[in-house]
Formats: sequence, C-alpha cells, structure tokens
Amino acid sequence: MVFKPTPATVTPEVNLGDAFITTRVDAVVNWGRRNSLWPFPFGTACCAIEFMGMVSSMFDVSRFGAELVRFSPRQADLLIIAGTVTYKQAPVLRRIYEQMLTPRWVISAGACATSGGFYDCYCTVPGIDEIIPVDVYVAGCPPRPEAFLEAIVQIQQRISTESIREQKVIGA
Repeated sequence: MVFKPTPATVTPEVNLGDAFITTRVDAVVNWGRRNSLWPFPFGTACCAIEFMGMVSSMFDVSRFGAELVRFSPRQADLLIIAGTVTYKQAPVLRRIYEQMLTPRWVISAGACATSGGFYDCYCTVPGIDEIIPVDVYVAGCPPRPEAFLEAIVQIQQRISTESIREQKVIGA
C-alpha cells in the first residue's frame, strides 16, 4: 500500500523566524554551570574574613552567579578552603569533598591552605592538595576579596572548556 498525502495530512509550512538557535549541548550545560556556582566555605582563619568581604555588597560576587553560599555539601559544587587545615580536620574536609555534587571544583585560598603558611609544626597540613584535588590556588596572607573574585573567574573559564562526555559518573 502506497501512502498518498491528502490535503488534510499535509501541514502548511510555518515560518518560525528567530525561534530557533543552534548550539552544542556542552555549551548550554557549561553556561548553566558557569553562571550558577554554589560555594561551600570551609573557613578556619583570617582568609575566611576576606571571603566574607567578597560576598558583601561592596564586591558583589552575585554578578558572577556565585552568591548562593551553601552550608551543606550536598547542595554545593564549589569548595572554598580559606585558612589553616590541621591533620585532625583533614578527614572532615575529605568527607565534605566526597559529599559534594559532581562536577565539583575546589579553591585553595591563602598561604595556610595552599602550603601550610608560616605554621611549620606537626599538626598543620602543608597544603590541602595532599587531601583533595585543587583547581585554583589563591595567593596572599590573607588574600584580598579581589583575589577570590579572580579565582571564581578562573573556575568559570575552566568550566566553559569542559565536556560532559569526558566527566566521570560516580557509582556507575
């Protein structure tokens, strides 16, 4: 049996004009991730005070889409370690990192989180990269709020180049 279109089955051509755009799935997903970072602050020292300054209205981190500070790791995708981390805190930090959403990013802020700072003792971790992977390091003791903003911009640039095909799915 051959199908012959009748006037009732033929749909008229519709001019949709500018109703469609073409893009890649990676570009749309990365745009959403880049502009909606939800940070989890792990502040233990003076660097955390500078982070609080970044969240204030003077520096306005909301223009980067990172103003929703979360205090639950299950709702956050950006971990900001600001301050000294001791070996006693290391398992807690690792657990927080593991509970975060994937994909997740980490900022190590200040000299203490990055290299142990001026603490040269048995209880201080000489850099959190021994515990969890770090994406961006922020220099300073303490770092200025502008340095935190620059770190967020670097994270956003990194997100925009990621591919969703290459990401590993936990538990698969």
